[in-house]
Amino acid sequence: MKRLSLITGGESHGPGLTATLTGMPAGLEVDYELLRRDMARRMHGYGRGNRMKIESDEVEVHGGVRGAVTLGSPLVLWVANRDYKNWQPMMDPVETLPHRVEQRRVHQPRPGHTDLAGGLKYLHRDLRNVLERASARETAARVAAGAFAKMLLRAVGCELASGVRSLGPVGLGGPVPTWQDLEQVDDRSPLRAIRRDLEPEMVRLVDRAKEEGETLGGAVTVIAHGVPAGLGSHVQWDEKLDGRLAQAALSVPAVKAVEIGAALTASAGFGSQAHDAIEPDGAGRWRRPTNRAGGLEGGVTNGEDLVLTLYKKPIATLRKGLPSIDLDTLEAHESQYERSDVTALPAAGVIGEAMVALVLADALLDKLGGDSMSEVLAHWRQTLELQERWPGAPA
Repeated sequence: MKRLSLITGGESHGPGLTATLTGMPAGLEVDYELLRRDMARRMHGYGRGNRMKIESDEVEVHGGVRGAVTLGSPLVLWVANRDYKNWQPMMDPVETLPHRVEQRRVHQPRPGHTDLAGGLKYLHRDLRNVLERASARETAARVAAGAFAKMLLRAVGCELASGVRSLGPVGLGGPVPTWQDLEQVDDRSPLRAIRRDLEPEMVRLVDRAKEEGETLGGAVTVIAHGVPAGLGSHVQWDEKLDGRLAQAALSVPAVKAVEIGAALTASAGFGSQAHDAIEPDGAGRWRRPTNRAGGLEGGVTNGEDLVLTLYKKPIATLRKGLPSIDLDTLEAHESQYERSDVTALPAAGVIGEAMVALVLADALLDKLGGDSMSEVLAHWRQTLELQERWPGAPA
């Protein structure tokens, strides 16, 4: 059973977004600077659309915190949509103006987006009822909640970072980044590229795509450093941490694949080159000279850095449109255009950090238990002591 549970609400052009996070222990000191920083990082990136010039994404805490300390009750977060004032006649929860709704009705679905599939599911004729919730705008709420998960993980010495590994073909096929590589990522750079020497070429590619009405995908790597060993489980399929992390990573908009460690390289070679040798460290413990497994073995963290690479397809909203149909006539028609980005890769890394943090924080609380940070940290210290003694002394 999950300890942490997150539910978000709200539409892209509605009044705002909510995030309700339950299960956070009492007594966690809230780092509002970390929260503000992550919200700003999600909005940053070369190739973003005009929406980022409108929003400010300030988080209001409406419950679960008093005096910058968590209470143990649900965290209730609110992110207002500043653009709502321009959309209120079409998106008001109480009363809308029919002629304005008709002006912005979506009935020519975008291939690759949720428009058609969501319309089929809920039987909507106006696909705006689908795209408003399917929009990546929702991830602002996830990043806000993920910041609190990061605060909890930081209390046991775990930190997270991300960077753009490749954009389109630029950087594709390079080595799996390390924590030291991500420490060098400049969050103020245009694309938060892991390899700074590739960033000018990436910027030129974004400019070219914008001129041609195209979009771009690529890959971002998320690393959690200082991950406790023993999170997750091997005993049931749905408790395996790699599976839970993959589901969370694939929930990031437009992410179609996730790689743990050096999985792609390992899958193409022999077993002797795929795994991480275990050798004595000369101080009564052991060490791993490599981390091809990406910090996970059999669904359990092994104490090495957790390394995930998320592969994001190009955004489905193209200015020049794609072949589609008109639902009113069922005849061929280009897909409708909705304001969008050329690429949102830098933001995908920040959203990926939030999702990984939420899964890791839940796994940490599942292992340690406790309703207060005092209990969590006491059990954490005891766990460290027992792991240090093992296997030299009986548990």
